[in-house]
Amino acid sequence: MKNQDHIWKPIIIGLSIVVPIAVAVLFLLPEDMKLNVGSADLRSLPFFHASLNGSTAVLLLLGLWFITKRQVRWHRFSMISAFALSAVFLLSYVIYHSSQPQSTYEGDYGYIYYPILISHIVLSVPVLPLAMFAIYRGITNEVQRHKKIVRWTYPIWLYVAITGVMVYAFMSPYYG
Repeated sequence: MKNQDHIWKPIIIGLSIVVPIAVAVLFLLPEDMKLNVGSADLRSLPFFHASLNGSTAVLLLLGLWFITKRQVRWHRFSMISAFALSAVFLLSYVIYHSSQPQSTYEGDYGYIYYPILISHIVLSVPVLPLAMFAIYRGITNEVQRHKKIVRWTYPIWLYVAITGVMVYAFMSPYYG
């Protein structure tokens, strides 16, 4: 695949700006401006989100294992699958938070929960551009550039996927 930076860089950068802003706006929307989903029962979506995050973490670990075994085809499959699950998560997350009231943590372990939550939120922002650039560099066979960006992308993405499951575990008693 030929390098097409002039096409993909603006798309990646644009999505990297628009998506976090859209997610932030969802959290700032007053309850009376939330989407009306009618009788749809979305209460199981937080568990679904945790499942997507957990599956993403497993795929990321498999992707690392495959590349250490020089199984590039399976590495690529694992990483693209992890990205696809992350995209499904993001879409479902936006639907859930644009239509449901905000849940708050009421447990006794806020000193553990809030640092995990804050680091999860802060680090989730760069995952999208980092993952997109890493995948793009891999698909275009720019191996050295791919390796350079993956040194940052992989640990951040894995941390965000794992802490996503942890946030759900803390919050599960408080979802409506």
